[in-house]
Amino acid sequence: MTPYRAPAWLPGGHAQTIWPVLRKPAPPAYRRERWEAPDGDFIDVDWLDAAEEAGAPLLVLFHGLEGGSASHYAVALMHALALRGWGGAVPHFRGCSGEPNRLPRAYHSGDSAEIDWILRRLRALFPQRTIFAAGVSLGGNALLKWAGEQALGARDAVQAVSGICAPLDLTAAGQALQQGFSLLYAKRFLATLKANAGARLARHPGLFDEARMRAARNLHEFDDAVTAPLHGFRDAGDYWRRSSSKPWLGGIRLPALVLNALNDPFLPQTALPAAGQVSAAVTLDYPAQGGHAGFVSGPFPGRLDWLPQRLLSFFDSAG
Repeated sequence: MTPYRAPAWLPGGHAQTIWPVLRKPAPPAYRRERWEAPDGDFIDVDWLDAAEEAGAPLLVLFHGLEGGSASHYAVALMHALALRGWGGAVPHFRGCSGEPNRLPRAYHSGDSAEIDWILRRLRALFPQRTIFAAGVSLGGNALLKWAGEQALGARDAVQAVSGICAPLDLTAAGQALQQGFSLLYAKRFLATLKANAGARLARHPGLFDEARMRAARNLHEFDDAVTAPLHGFRDAGDYWRRSSSKPWLGGIRLPALVLNALNDPFLPQTALPAAGQVSAAVTLDYPAQGGHAGFVSGPFPGRLDWLPQRLLSFFDSAG
């Protein structure tokens, strides 16, 4: 696989991060299916059914914060899978499919229990099929944490995993998003998170302090007011520490790709793990450029095919 090289007309991590969102291609014709969760809630799974009857490999993609099957990285990957004749699935985290979930809880960066039941249900549905799993940003962190926690047990569900632009060290990522230009991303996320949190509070009064939620100026203050109490953490610091996947990378026992650009504005390169901090099963790939799930290539206006091809190249070698 050719190493990633950013086009000369799109320099910088921030440009790489924003441009794919502006250039988002049209999504494929998904088939949506609702799954009942073990706790009585539900999630919606969008399927790309290419070659399902032929037993072609299935790639499961866990999206990022406030993302989904229409996110630019999901659309680009699903189109690449369709060209190969592979199947694809994008499980939506709770509340991210366009309909509020039933229970007070939502989703978070360390939600490896959610990853577990989804992947094991997929394995039960397709016991003989090759299944790969990838996650972008928040979804990548949760997936890698799951793989480290499960160790050899992860092989019962999938053949290989990949985390793309995952905030492996949530404390470092949170601090990065409180500085400089990165504050713009935090404000964009905050607007959506506050709207969803307000709607959740209207359905479940008393969940958290609404005044603190409304007053939150950054992700730390929002996580301290909402995410932490909603999911059983003491505070934002406790949530970030316990949910980071970086400490779990040494426990991974199946092929895993950790792909992070060095100029990702969401995570400083000083927080990226070195080879000695991960298991021998983990491949570290740190392109100099690419931004946060950007990886635009080619002449203007650019293409989004490098990342899907990098993932498929890795899964080819792992499968």
